Amino acid sequence: MLKIRRMAGALVAVVVGIALVVLALLLLLAGRPIVPDRLAAAAVVVQASGSRSPAEAFPPTVPWSAARTEELRRELAALPGVETAVADRSFYVQALVDGRPPAVAGQRQDTYEGHGWSSARLGGLSLVAGAEPRGSGEVVVDRALGFRPGDPVTLLTATGPVRYTVTGLVDAPGYLVADEVAAELAPGVRAIGLVLGADAEPSAVAAAACGIVGADGRVLSGDERGALEPRDDARARWIGMQALTGVATLAGFVTVFVVASTFAFTVAQRRRELGLLRAIGATPRQVRRMVYGEALLVGVVGAVLGMVVGAAAAPIVARMLVGGGFEPATYEVRYGPLPFLVALALGPMVALLGAWSAARRAARVRPLEALREAAVEQRSMGRTRWVVGGLLLALGTVLAIGTATADDAQDGATLALYSAMALITGMVALAPAAVRPIVRLWRLPFRRGGGAIGLLVREGATTAARRTASTAAPVLLTVAFAVLVAGMVRTSTAAYAAGRAAGVDAGHVLVPDRTPGLSDAAVAAVPGAAMLPSTVFAAEDGSGPGLRAWSVLGVDTAAFARADRGARVVAGSLGDLGSGDTAVVTESVHSGVGDAYPVVFADGERVSLRVVAVVADRSVRADLLLSRETVRRHDPSALTSAIYLPDGGDAVPGAPAGTGARVTDVATWAAEADSSEDRLVWLFTLMLIGVSAGYGAIAVANTLLMAAQGRGADLRVMRLAGATRRQVAGYVAAESALVVLIGAVLGGVVAFGALVSIRAGLSQQVGAAVELVVPWSVVGGVVGLCLLLALLAGVLPTRRMLRERAIRMPS
Repeated sequence: MLKIRRMAGALVAVVVGIALVVLALLLLLAGRPIVPDRLAAAAVVVQASGSRSPAEAFPPTVPWSAARTEELRRELAALPGVETAVADRSFYVQALVDGRPPAVAGQRQDTYEGHGWSSARLGGLSLVAGAEPRGSGEVVVDRALGFRPGDPVTLLTATGPVRYTVTGLVDAPGYLVADEVAAELAPGVRAIGLVLGADAEPSAVAAAACGIVGADGRVLSGDERGALEPRDDARARWIGMQALTGVATLAGFVTVFVVASTFAFTVAQRRRELGLLRAIGATPRQVRRMVYGEALLVGVVGAVLGMVVGAAAAPIVARMLVGGGFEPATYEVRYGPLPFLVALALGPMVALLGAWSAARRAARVRPLEALREAAVEQRSMGRTRWVVGGLLLALGTVLAIGTATADDAQDGATLALYSAMALITGMVALAPAAVRPIVRLWRLPFRRGGGAIGLLVREGATTAARRTASTAAPVLLTVAFAVLVAGMVRTSTAAYAAGRAAGVDAGHVLVPDRTPGLSDAAVAAVPGAAMLPSTVFAAEDGSGPGLRAWSVLGVDTAAFARADRGARVVAGSLGDLGSGDTAVVTESVHSGVGDAYPVVFADGERVSLRVVAVVADRSVRADLLLSRETVRRHDPSALTSAIYLPDGGDAVPGAPAGTGARVTDVATWAAEADSSEDRLVWLFTLMLIGVSAGYGAIAVANTLLMAAQGRGADLRVMRLAGATRRQVAGYVAAESALVVLIGAVLGGVVAFGALVSIRAGLSQQVGAAVELVVPWSVVGGVVGLCLLLALLAGVLPTRRMLRERAIRMPS
């Protein structure tokens, strides 16, 4: 017969797991790309063809040249139902307020972008004051900046500070200049918006536009226009989606373990009951069916309750994501049938999977178990458990070695994840065998061994090793996950920073301050090696249709050679890189010295470059090196990422005023290079750890509650033997602490083993020594939370039971 109290732990585990899965799925479905506000009035948008890039989750589109753009715009404008076709040009621009630009951190990408005045029609914008810009030196700005029509304003552009006059105001972020000015700042175009008449049918216009564009782009309408959202917003959304996917995966993985440990604990408590059933004629198959039936009921009830909890929490979590800047203000939860159907199927499946091992163990209980007075485990480890646990540990070790020797970061991360899962599963299987050594370890700090209470705790844990291991399993999983994920993120961040710092020979670095990059004015004001990043597109043999995106750095050859320590020349000479159409390529480009290499630049122009040198892959921070003049000629809006300043001893050079720049040391520059993405990743990591820690703490608390409810008789015997109430409560508290210690030690061993292999792999990838970074505050918080709930779950029911009389007279 199913007892509600006995199944409470498994039920709570399923409810929490299904709630997390439903929550994650609802948020994932809500995380679809949003149509940018500035294109909302364009019912149809023609986007340039996409590119391919293995290293970039959101590769840029291949821009059209100015001539091709005008040709397409005229043909599209002539379509029936089209009022106007606007070439949407984007370029960097930022106003200086009190001599400094507004901070870009936490701001949308379109707050520091400029467009031609015609693009205002694509967003349905209208002036709230003033007039449109009609020539060079005139601009329309966001009213929120506090300017008025006629005010002078200094705009920071890719060339440096430029004086403009505000001619008008709008209620939207960004800057609008005359179309001819926009054409000079952004000659390459990636989108053409079509504003339709009132009676036009978007689908018909889109079909006609497809016939004009052909393979030179794609036509978007309706929600498809969400593909045009800024790449920075798309990247932040992608990180959020990865974290939510991790939450859903983690919830399913942890639920199976917690349900398995709960049912294993329940079966261990019910050995005499199961033996009695076998004694009165129940077959092993009937016992298995009974356990499976209980698991199925728990799964169904848990799935229904979990759906309700997850659906209720989704809007609250969505608002938190918006408030934290991880999702746009238009982000909202949309309820659909898919998450709930998944929950109804996943709940029973997870419960049955978790109860599988316990059902097999229950079926092996012999009828003589009903005659035993003491519920003592006959064997803590079976042969199958030894074999499975050993194989999983061996598999995890092999995968850890693969992680340590992986040359690719993505491959290393995947192998590390699989290695950790194998090691955790294997350690859970072998946990009963590790109970006795850890109990001995626990005894070492105490000279007298804790007296009679300590003896009872130690003997109880070692005698019922399987039960102890089942209770410690949630702590093991929680600690292992927290240590592994937090350590992996922090170690990876430190590794990439160490690799950047090791590859630079400079005293200080000039970096952007409240801007996305440095202008040419900042470059001209200081000596040093300036890196001007851009992107080119080229065909790649044998890789399918379309062009591949290659990262480019525009450099001064002599300054670059002095500042860069990592470039390993395979063929040719860096000194041959001049201001003409010459290039240095990495080995992955598959071109040799003297070869012609045709590329498409950011302005849409196709140019044939001459290869003058080949360098080893990953020895420079780009796929191609070009002269700075070449990059600037074809990408007028490119911004310098950093300037490596020569070592001037103790003297710290000053940053040029009014250029949005500051000077920092090399170590700080290396650590801050990807600070925005690092911040997002770390916050989502803390979210995952919080979910895991809360889940594990609740699971161990439920298991200890179940144990306490079934041990009233044992505690009364202790009272009759002379133990005081304080001693009994201390016994329960020590036992709960020992369970947390066992789980924390085993989980820490697994996680540290995986982290060592991750550190070795990262060190090989970045070519520098990597320090193993473990955020002990996070680990301590996780272990402390598990310990706190374990003590509460063990001591509070004990105090209630101690209020009863030790001897109960039969009625």
